[in-house]
Amino acid sequence: MRPPWMERPTIAGRTLKFLVLTAITVAVLYPFGLALGTSLMGRAESIANGGAYVLFPSKPTFEAYAVILSGGAVTRSVLISIGITLAGTALSLVCTVFLGYALSRRGMLGGKPILLMVLATFLFTPGMIPSYLMVKELGMIDTYQALIAPVLVNAFNVVVVRAFFQNLPDELFEAAKMDGCSEWRMLWRIAIPLSKAVIAVVGLFYAVSYWNTFFNAILYLNDQSMHPIQVVLRQFIFRGGAASGMDVAIVRDLPASSIQMAVLVIALVPILLVYPFLQKYFTKGVLTGAIKG
Repeated sequence: MRPPWMERPTIAGRTLKFLVLTAITVAVLYPFGLALGTSLMGRAESIANGGAYVLFPSKPTFEAYAVILSGGAVTRSVLISIGITLAGTALSLVCTVFLGYALSRRGMLGGKPILLMVLATFLFTPGMIPSYLMVKELGMIDTYQALIAPVLVNAFNVVVVRAFFQNLPDELFEAAKMDGCSEWRMLWRIAIPLSKAVIAVVGLFYAVSYWNTFFNAILYLNDQSMHPIQVVLRQFIFRGGAASGMDVAIVRDLPASSIQMAVLVIALVPILLVYPFLQKYFTKGVLTGAIKG
């Protein structure tokens, strides 16, 4: 006798599932639609609505995006975020893959102590003040390195990558070693090509983390001209475009709500565009490495 959860769902069950999924979808998409609609709202419509947010503007306009991306503070912050995301993701992937591969190899000198040190970071985090003092002593205050170096390697991602490498057949590495391959060549020619799924997923994790850099930017960057998009977005949301004092031209003829939502959309779009291309790797890349590790 099959368990209840393996039986074919009834019409009532399928209807309930459809309604629940529809409600969840609407709850997720509605805020995005509201932000997009408000960002396309003109000044006249904003005055008519009393500054309220709208889902479907009567006369959509891209003036808010044109003004924001005309070379002001938002444009600079977007370029800074793109640079931090690309450089940080590349460096983190290299370090994570190298460390995960080394820890997955049998007989590595000092492998177990290093693995314990990596796992210890799950339980013992340094905290804000020790981290700040370390960054300050290293002379990285007011530098972009402060946004990358403290979070360069994530222990969870190392564990996932290591588990994926361990799951690869040992016969492949033994045959390659008999043919004279070095560890570097086996990593480059065997391990990495067979681990594209987990590398893609871990890369997405790092990219999202660097793109959403906020607290470290406030903590380590005193120069406002170096702030990434998430910090600029906070200033627009909580202070308003006119109060931020960052770019007077931004608020000359546009409602503050349109400016705020336009900055919000700009901050969300890059990650939303990347996610669909990597979604297919999620199940294979994360679950396989986690379960079989």
